[in-house]
Order: sequence, then structure tokens, then C-alpha cells
Amino acid sequence: MFDKLLEAQQKADEIKKRLDTISVSSEVEGGKVKVVSTANKRITNISIDPVFKANADLEELEELLVTALNKVLEQAESVSQTEMQAVTRGMMGGLGNLFGNK
Repeated sequence: MFDKLLEAQQKADEIKKRLDTISVSSEVEGGKVKVVSTANKRITNISIDPVFKANADLEELEELLVTALNKVLEQAESVSQTEMQAVTRGMMGGLGNLFGNK
């Protein structure tokens, strides 16, 4: 049982490392604001079109940033959940045998 738990923990650690290498991105207003994040939900880049930035008011820019950030974080969460579910399925399959289930 301990071996199965240790193996599951190692797999989870591997997935977390892999999530750091996966990039997701979002853009709003036709690419005027772009945000890039890792699947571990670390923002790695924000770019704002310079022409748009020069002509936009602060409130509009803030709203677009919030929208782009929320979109990219939702994508990162989706990727993270998918990756972690694979580990959970494997772990539960192994633990199920411990309780006599086949």
C-alpha cells in the first residue's frame, strides 16, 4: 500500500513539473491584449498592443486584462485537472485492489 501511495505521489510531482512546461494563452479584443500562463497557473507574459494602449482608457484596459487573465487561468485549470485525473485514476485503480475489488 505504501508503495502505491509513494508511486502516486511521484507521478503527481512529475505532472506538476510537466505543467510548468505547458503554456496556455488567451487574447481578447482581437489580440489587443494577450496573456500567457503555464498550466500551473503562473502568468509568464502579458502583451498589450501599443496602439490600443495609447488610445484606450484605463477602465477599458483593466476590464480587458481581467477578462484575458480569467480566460487563461480557466484554460490552465482545465489542463491541470485533466493531467491530475490521469494520476488519480491510476492511483484509485491500484488502491482498489487493496480492498479486494477487481
